[in-house]
Amino acid sequence: MSTQPWIVDDDVWALIEPLLPPWPEKSPGPQPVADRRCLQGILYALYNDIPCQLL
Repeated sequence: MSTQPWIVDDDVWALIEPLLPPWPEKSPGPQPVADRRCLQGILYALYNDIPCQLL
């Protein structure tokens, strides 16, 4: 097991990525964070039991 269990490896990401909707190309605002990095951030917060108030 990795020392950072919130890191999504390539095999797991290959299963998750097709389930996510594509981002619209002409959406207003700044470019969003990559889906994989966003998921890893959520997993990091859950794994480390960070309260929502601190996010």
